[in-house]
Amino acid sequence: MERKLAAILYADVVGYSHLACLDEEGAHRVFRAHFDALSATIEGHAGLIVITAGDAVFAEFGSVVSALKCAVTAQHELAERNKGLSDDRKLQFRIGVNLGDTS
Repeated sequence: MERKLAAILYADVVGYSHLACLDEEGAHRVFRAHFDALSATIEGHAGLIVITAGDAVFAEFGSVVSALKCAVTAQHELAERNKGLSDDRKLQFRIGVNLGDTS
């Protein structure tokens, strides 16, 4: 089995279930726009989205530097997208980066 070193980025929305309970359609609409922007940022930093599930995304990068730059850029871009939204529509993404062997 061939192993390689990879940087993994995992992101999900803080309190998405609560937001969806308040307004499911509105939360999904805002999430979709934010998620599309996050996906573009991941791809723009040479990342590969491995899987998505609900409000989460799991992406692989060839370098931890690329993954970290992506995470920082994404947080800035997503914060800009939240400007002008009411508090009950703002989506806060938590993003973690890990470096390790994959198979």
